[in-house]
Amino acid sequence: MTTPTQLAEQLSTTTLLRFATAGSVDDGKSTLVGRLLHDSKSVLTDQLEAVEDASRKRGQEAPDLALLTDGLRAEREQGITIDVAYRYFATPRRRFILADTPGHVQYTRNMVTGASTAELAVVLVDARNGVVEQTRRHAAVAALLRVPHVVLAVNKMDLVDYAEPVFAAIAEEFTAYAASLGVPEITAIPISALAGDNVVEPSANMDWYGGPTVLEHLETVPVSHDLTACHARFPVQYVIRPQTAELPDYRGYAGQIAAGVFRVGEPVTVLPSGRTSTIAGIDLLGDSVDIAWAPQSVTLRLSDDIDVSRGDLIAPANDSPAVTQDVEATVCHVADQPLTVGQRVLLKHTTRTVKAIVKDIPSRLTLDDLSQHPAPGRLVANDIGRVVVRTAEPLALDAYADSRRTGSFLLIDPADGTTLSAGMAGASFAAVTQAEIPSDDDAEWDF
Repeated sequence: MTTPTQLAEQLSTTTLLRFATAGSVDDGKSTLVGRLLHDSKSVLTDQLEAVEDASRKRGQEAPDLALLTDGLRAEREQGITIDVAYRYFATPRRRFILADTPGHVQYTRNMVTGASTAELAVVLVDARNGVVEQTRRHAAVAALLRVPHVVLAVNKMDLVDYAEPVFAAIAEEFTAYAASLGVPEITAIPISALAGDNVVEPSANMDWYGGPTVLEHLETVPVSHDLTACHARFPVQYVIRPQTAELPDYRGYAGQIAAGVFRVGEPVTVLPSGRTSTIAGIDLLGDSVDIAWAPQSVTLRLSDDIDVSRGDLIAPANDSPAVTQDVEATVCHVADQPLTVGQRVLLKHTTRTVKAIVKDIPSRLTLDDLSQHPAPGRLVANDIGRVVVRTAEPLALDAYADSRRTGSFLLIDPADGTTLSAGMAGASFAAVTQAEIPSDDDAEWDF
């Protein structure tokens, strides 16, 4: 039996994968999540007993694993507000944070919330129905959010007699579609969540499939931790000036490193002012260190006494983002009140919040067929569209394609603090070559 100490040591040496699931109720998403948790032994005994008891009362011999996540489904049926449900589990090989996101078109904003920090998205498809409009929406949102890995889980293979041609046709159609949107990696897996085929254990009913199970893929998919390849960014959250007898001249800039690595002696630029200095010291948990990396919370000390305030961004002098007051971005509108041209808003980027005005809404994305609706004039709840925003003060903003952390922002109602839209700076979808776009599709996705 694993002791708590051994478990802690085991978890400390494993990597963390954040992933999101998307799929309608009829596609069996709740069953897939329940099966994944159950078969990986991530369900508490009392939870399983409650599910078994509820299943017996329904006249079912086997436990209905969908009941493990039935709360969200009940909310959908009642028509009340839906939130993303997060679940945490671990195997000996990796730790996981699962964002269980509703995929209905009216809950697009919720999928955006759950998938915004995901490194992988599992898109569920019913083998009997194939790729439908809902599937295309999920692929579009994953592409917009630059999710690097997408798994196509073709479910209910038991209802199509585990036929390889059915799976192959669905996988080919989805892969071509997702690739045209710029999704960099797509893995298709045939499963039966109800029977457990290829979820955690390999299926004996599909000997024609030689790929990984869902859990095996989740455990082995590469998660990039090459921090040296990231653009180093440090949003200043707080200026520390003790002004005590022991520390009369101490001036430190505290915050969480958003990306990359910082080293003592490195020349840096403070944005948006553009002033330059050198890192004189890095304080971490009360100790001085020579190097720090994301997502550590540290205090940077600079060699020059320059004006640095909350909301400023510290970056390497030779790798600083451009400073601008004109922001062109894709946004998902999440508020019930519309976003209109000429509307005054607050724009929150990392630790900096500035006044802004919506100058233009060039287009709205129609998620059903990914066509563009030009000059809509406004965006309503769950709409995704292009916006042009003019800020009152300059921002050091990366392109979302380069940094999901420092390329994202929120638009906020200045009257009551309501979040209006979640924004992604720069181009909407990743660039793909013409040869990668299927010739039979009207694939002008970028707008």
